[in-house]
Amino acid sequence: MDNQRRAEEILKRLEAEYPEVEGTELHHDNPLELLVATMLSAQATDEQINKITPALFKKYKTARDYANAPREELEQDIRSSGFYKRKAEALQSMAQTIVDDYGGEVPDTMEELVKLKGVARKTANIVLSGAFDKIEGIAVDTHVDRLSHRMGLTEQKNRDKVEQDLMSLFPHEKWWAVNYLLITHGRRVCDAKKALCSECTLSDICPSAFTFKHNKKD
Repeated sequence: MDNQRRAEEILKRLEAEYPEVEGTELHHDNPLELLVATMLSAQATDEQINKITPALFKKYKTARDYANAPREELEQDIRSSGFYKRKAEALQSMAQTIVDDYGGEVPDTMEELVKLKGVARKTANIVLSGAFDKIEGIAVDTHVDRLSHRMGLTEQKNRDKVEQDLMSLFPHEKWWAVNYLLITHGRRVCDAKKALCSECTLSDICPSAFTFKHNKKD
């Protein structure tokens, strides 16, 4: 089976397996909240970030609020997200740029978003699709990257190049879904350390399935 046919079958099966998957699980009510939550989610789980953001979003309502906050205070407010010093620096730089260059409003283009500190294509794709209903690419996070390689959909190491391979295999109108379907499958079945191939709906078309099954027997 070539990559194109495999991609079509993967999409069909995952959509049937996870009909409830609709988009990001990060809680938000506006573009700024989604941008902040997505930046905080690096090296953390969505569940973990969703515990932080209710109080955070109540305290910081605008980009200017983040930009003007005392750094140490902001660090403590996001401490449980991990790497909080680096994230606080990125949040304040991002917020200051939005205040200075965009009138306090989160920009709605890929070109503008990736200019913000701490925002690469993955984050920009999530914000564009989740906040502006604009589909310009496929967000390649840890799960998507791992599964794309395991399923033989790409051999690229650079995530931007992985994204390009995936975009060439899946129809544009499904790009938003590919990210969330692969994330869900990665969390529930195709775990990084213990892939449950015997329970996987893709085991007969996944090039890695035999390897994992063989290793398990050993």
